[in-house]
Amino acid sequence: MSVVRKMALLSIVAAIVTLGLKFGAWFLTGSVSLFSDAVESVVNLAAGLMLFWMLTIAARPADAGHAYGHDKAEYFSSGVEGALILVAAVSIIYAAVERFIHPEPLTHLGPGLLVSGLAALVNFVAARMLLEVAREKDSIALEADARHLLTDVWTSAGVLGGLVVVMIAPPAWQVLDPIMAVVVGANIVMTGVKLLRRSLDGLMDAALPEQETRFIEASIRAMLPSGASFHDLRSRKAGPRRFIELHLLVPGEISVRAFHDLCDRIEEEIARELAQASVIIHVEPTETHSGDN
Repeated sequence: MSVVRKMALLSIVAAIVTLGLKFGAWFLTGSVSLFSDAVESVVNLAAGLMLFWMLTIAARPADAGHAYGHDKAEYFSSGVEGALILVAAVSIIYAAVERFIHPEPLTHLGPGLLVSGLAALVNFVAARMLLEVAREKDSIALEADARHLLTDVWTSAGVLGGLVVVMIAPPAWQVLDPIMAVVVGANIVMTGVKLLRRSLDGLMDAALPEQETRFIEASIRAMLPSGASFHDLRSRKAGPRRFIELHLLVPGEISVRAFHDLCDRIEEEIARELAQASVIIHVEPTETHSGDN
């Protein structure tokens, strides 16, 4: 099993552990803000299961029906996770409004906060491990899950801080509990929208980031001999794989072996900086093209 899929399993285990801890904290205290934190753990578990499934599909090699591989499955994982986050946010805000209308006293805040704090620590450790592997393997699905877990950690920290204030403040301050739940819900909405937008970019074959495109252009120019140029540079990304296409214009008298070697050098230079880059170069004689780059 690949290290990426092992991290997906870690995400599932962490979600199960934090799910039990956070709902336990909610049952102890009756806090709607702790309930909102627990609901997000349900999303974490569903997202972890989806992540493992999609990474399993993405790991399949290219075949006759999928000549470019299955890497785009990662975008489905992050997209579903974004949608689940939005559903969780609506549930949280609804629960907060109900508590505004029908306030209830909070109980056993001390033990509840300790349990919730332990859950936040579990999420933090898991998120850091996932993020490290996501950066190393350039996995958007794993990165999305890691950043979601980190968002959950900071959400928990805010909730815990607010409930400490509620615990030591006069009873009238208990209104902070549903207010924090609304803030948590709004924050989760932003996370969900970002994940959905990034997933759509991948599924719609958005170009590589500007910094990577500039590197590709500079690398090509540095390798070109006198009289050569390029145009129609296109790029996209599918999971960790980058696909780059361009038209290379060379003087007609250059031999096939010479421009083949040139193409190899360009591909090697791009691959040196950009992992898993697939470069396709279409060579044309300069004499048949009037444009330049």
